Amino acid sequence: MTDRPTLLVADAALARSGGPDRPVVEVAVGVLIRANGDFLLTSRPEGKVYAGYWEFPGGKLEPGESVEQALARELLEELGIQTGQILRWKIELVDYPHALVRLHFCKVPDWSGDLQMREAQSFAWQQLPVTVAPVLPGTLPVLQWLAAERGFDGLLYL
Repeated sequence: MTDRPTLLVADAALARSGGPDRPVVEVAVGVLIRANGDFLLTSRPEGKVYAGYWEFPGGKLEPGESVEQALARELLEELGIQTGQILRWKIELVDYPHALVRLHFCKVPDWSGDLQMREAQSFAWQQLPVTVAPVLPGTLPVLQWLAAERGFDGLLYL
């Protein structure tokens, strides 16, 4: 595992511009939510930065792709599922040591197919507090947003 990642969320102006010195990597992220409120976290596969850390699935936008197109492609490639409705939700800029990443979080309440971990990653359906660890820092804002929506005032993860 590489150095422990830190979370630095930039101010709104930097979030829009990406800052003067570093290019921004655009990433579509899926928050798959089942009818009972469970949400899906997956582990980062071996060979990727922060392997073993838990996160919401997704990946980089390819040139010319919309957030929705990128997320649908990534979820098919990584998890083997076809997405139905994809709802843009929130955007967060995260400054990791290896990259400045703009995360486009989308709620995905509708999909078809059985989960297939095509990159040999693990998955876990979770509620708050999250019981898997370590959690990638870019995941923490989502847990806070879900907690606020659900009126949850406890720990976000154990």
